[in-house]
Amino acid sequence: MQRKHTITPVQLTFAPPALACRDALSAVVPIGDSLWVANDETTHLERLTYQGETPDGNPHYAAHTRINLHDYLKLPVAAAAADNEVDVEGLACADGYLWLVGSHSLKRKQPKSGNASKGIERLATLTTDANRYLLARIPWVQEHGNTTLQAPAAQLPIHKDGNALLDALHDDPHLGAFLRIPGKDNGFDIEGLAVVGQRVFLGLRGPVLRGWAVILELAVEAANDAPSTLQLVKIGKGKRPYRKHFLPLNGLGVRDLCVQGNDLLILAGPTMSIDGPVRVYRWLGGANPNADSLVTTEALQIVTEIPHGHGDDHAEGMCLWQQADGQDALLMVYDNAAQARKRGKDGVLADLFPITSG
Repeated sequence: MQRKHTITPVQLTFAPPALACRDALSAVVPIGDSLWVANDETTHLERLTYQGETPDGNPHYAAHTRINLHDYLKLPVAAAAADNEVDVEGLACADGYLWLVGSHSLKRKQPKSGNASKGIERLATLTTDANRYLLARIPWVQEHGNTTLQAPAAQLPIHKDGNALLDALHDDPHLGAFLRIPGKDNGFDIEGLAVVGQRVFLGLRGPVLRGWAVILELAVEAANDAPSTLQLVKIGKGKRPYRKHFLPLNGLGVRDLCVQGNDLLILAGPTMSIDGPVRVYRWLGGANPNADSLVTTEALQIVTEIPHGHGDDHAEGMCLWQQADGQDALLMVYDNAAQARKRGKDGVLADLFPITSG
């Protein structure tokens, strides 16, 4: 049953220049008193620390520290390159690791105003960014009240055309053809991440197949002879290194994932670059499937509708949050933050949505 909730703001204050962080937040996860967020247009992660409450009585995170992913991971596009974004679309915390995933998607160039023929030509131009083919985990420890990342990290090796996951999906009857289509055109685009033990769940913004969204389930382990290398374990039908789960989300794709108990919470939104609708679903038992699945509508609950703006305020990142009274909530961060959400030169508001268990 859909529930309406009172939304509580959470203020995030970044170090200048705030524009580089607060306007394109794509993922969020809390670890202790630290809040980790990603901006999908950079090669960094951002760490904020709890500061108590604002004068309005809302949670406040600041003391911003920027972490360069090049310091921990082997990224094929150099830090000094003009276009080297990782496009981090999912963060998760599990068993002492901070996990992160890139979109794995192709890009189509935007037409520029003033020259129709060049604009048409740009619309036919597809580009790749090898940094986007990232699936990795970085160990963390608590030091002096903050979460600190440590080396060595481990990642799925990247080659110029992708990684082992994309290699495995190349001939997949559902997804293979969409690997050659840009993400914002309903092509292959990872935007959600959740981790349960050895299992990694990847939510796809696209493709949506006749109204059915897709979640990939992987089993990932470190290689025995190379602990900094992650490898996929064969778990799927026909000894594939993945399982596929198809969900009837009314034509929406997956924008983020998080785990609550045995359930998987799904932030769902449009595959294309439009405003809405946006809502959170609960897949009952979704954190522990044992085979490929065609999920029934009875196994899905609408948790809440998420407000969206007109050309702004697009919910992109979601994580489970425990409130002071012990009750669960969802923390939501937004891409293209509306002006009303900004606070001063350096701050922006996230939102807390109280929820219950399934």
